[in-house]
Amino acid sequence: MVVTAAVALGVTASANPDIVGQWQLDIDRSSPLDGWQDMRLIISTQDTQVDIRHEMRWRATRYRAINTVDTAKPVASDSFFRVEQRHMAVYPAKGGVTNTTAEWIDNNRTLRTETHTPVEVSQGNVNMRITSEYRIGEGGETLTVIELHSSRSRPLVYFFHKVEEKVAS
Repeated sequence: MVVTAAVALGVTASANPDIVGQWQLDIDRSSPLDGWQDMRLIISTQDTQVDIRHEMRWRATRYRAINTVDTAKPVASDSFFRVEQRHMAVYPAKGGVTNTTAEWIDNNRTLRTETHTPVEVSQGNVNMRITSEYRIGEGGETLTVIELHSSRSRPLVYFFHKVEEKVAS
């Protein structure tokens, strides 16, 4: 009984603090953004919850969206953001709810998420599965995001470097 409780506590451990911060996309090394010119992630944590804020840019257009995941429980969202939303003819289903689970793996170096999101395609509504890994590099200065989509035969891979916040003097 005590061993089971200890294992359960390990699964819901607090987030790795190295993931917290602002992450700038390395465009030259990353998969194409399909209509976007730039992406920045701003990641914050509180206990088992991780907020992943996407800041996207296309010319003068700026777009921000936050996906929240929790390693202690599934999360349901009616406004889940996918990077590939633009120009892919795969749209969020009207009234759809996205369900996401998350866990820390690889000795808390990787946040893995599993998302099931209803989407509208030319043949009607279907569920898309997205498995994502947010891999923190040695020293906490790089982040690699790998996304596997049930609708694609190849993964999307995005490379980021940490941006130091400027302190006013």
